[in-house]
Amino acid sequence: MENTDFELPPDPKRVIDGLRDTGYSFNTAIADIVDNSIAANAAKIDLRIAMDFRGEIRVSIADNGDGMDLEGLKNAMRYGAKARPNPASLGKYGLGLKTASTAFAKRLSVVSRASSGAAPMMATWDLDHVGDSGKWNLILGPPDEEALAHLNEIAHAHSGTVVVWTKVDRLMKTYANPAGTHARAALLSRIEELREHLAMVYQRFLNSKDRRPRTHIAMALAGQPVKPWDPFAEGLSELVGNETVPVETGLGREASFTVRAFILPRKEEFPSAELAKEANISAPKQGIYIYRENRLIVAATWLNMYQQEPHGSLLRVEFSFDHGLDDAFHLDIKKSQIALNDELWKWLKEQFLPAPRREANRRYRTGEQKIITAGGAGAHRNSNNNIRNREAEAGGAQVHLINPSTGEVEVSNPHGLFRHKLPVSSANSPGEVYVQPVDSIPNGLLFEPVLVEQKRAVRINQSHPYYHRVYVPNLKSSVTVQGMDSLLWSLAVAELTAIRDSTSEHFRDLRYEMSRILERLVETLPEPDLSTNDD
Repeated sequence: MENTDFELPPDPKRVIDGLRDTGYSFNTAIADIVDNSIAANAAKIDLRIAMDFRGEIRVSIADNGDGMDLEGLKNAMRYGAKARPNPASLGKYGLGLKTASTAFAKRLSVVSRASSGAAPMMATWDLDHVGDSGKWNLILGPPDEEALAHLNEIAHAHSGTVVVWTKVDRLMKTYANPAGTHARAALLSRIEELREHLAMVYQRFLNSKDRRPRTHIAMALAGQPVKPWDPFAEGLSELVGNETVPVETGLGREASFTVRAFILPRKEEFPSAELAKEANISAPKQGIYIYRENRLIVAATWLNMYQQEPHGSLLRVEFSFDHGLDDAFHLDIKKSQIALNDELWKWLKEQFLPAPRREANRRYRTGEQKIITAGGAGAHRNSNNNIRNREAEAGGAQVHLINPSTGEVEVSNPHGLFRHKLPVSSANSPGEVYVQPVDSIPNGLLFEPVLVEQKRAVRINQSHPYYHRVYVPNLKSSVTVQGMDSLLWSLAVAELTAIRDSTSEHFRDLRYEMSRILERLVETLPEPDLSTNDD
């Protein structure tokens, strides 16, 4: 049989439904639409997200960009649209408009006007219509009044485009009353999260004084301007690393990327409380911020090099590249992830980042230690005394040290006699043999069982956010500190009392999960003010 070829189109419903699950978050989906507006040379972008009395949500994004004629509109709505003439365009794969929109809505409409004298046109992908017809049927027709009004308000009589989502079925969870108070509050929360995301992603485009992007935009969300957020607080932070690195693209061309490391001031070192709040110094905000063509694509990541621990909170790193490195960095369809080759990843981790990390760590710990030392000298003394007096009545496992150099101990508990390993330590100060605060514990744990001078003890991580935000404000309150210390000591002893050979890893995992959850729970608690810390 001779080779032959024939067209085998995919099933429309299966494909279009499958493309709804490409992994977009709401924020990245909206950003993909904004990218198209910027690529179309828009100067104004207006986003509206509204809920009607039935709980139906409508998302509308209007711009005053170049707009499209009929052929341009068809191409924009094509899955796999033709490439843009400018390879530096923020829109890249010809899929974002469709996949980002249908990730959250079953009906995507685009209204566009190519010039001031042209009539606006609307094209619509309706997933229900595609499923019912079994064909890739794009609906063309006149724009609906609400979309046209939004276009005219932003672009006036000139060119522009409006992207509209209706039949929004994946943005909100199901509520008993879809238009009730809880649903509306949840939608408002999503809108504010989106505002923060847009302010960060398009910071350089929103800042008219920033000369790096080729254009600037004014953006509004829900009637309020989106203001740029600079993660590096340039002008207030210190630049401690700056390198431009050439890269061989493999296509006979050379390109380069720039890496800059900034150490931000501690909160109390900012000129004002407002600036400190805006900078948002916190563990989740540390890391590498990756920019493509001045648009942020990945925020606050260590690319699996390090964990986001509190002592790294002052360090933020800029990684900027242009479209020439898209293939080298394997930019994904959502423009939200890149993959560095082993050599570059190793260079960042082993050569560029160590010095900035050490300095950021030193400054953070110095500041933390000043707070803790000033407010908490001897704060755990009463806890140690109380546990010493009540240890025998508390009961629990018996622990005997076998090998001080390896931490091997013998644990006798109701389940039998077990060999186990524990950290072994000496007292930091006289009598501190039951509760021992330390600078840090591996893996960001809040606490761990330890043997201090052969006493069952708990080691508490002073670098954990729980210590900073719960302990530190109460270091002068002896009863409060004793209550928290007693709880952690009892958890450590209870672990030893319940442990078996087969469960030691489970208890370690439990402490890790507790530490992680507590870190998240205390994020919104206020920063401690030791100057007003009275009983």
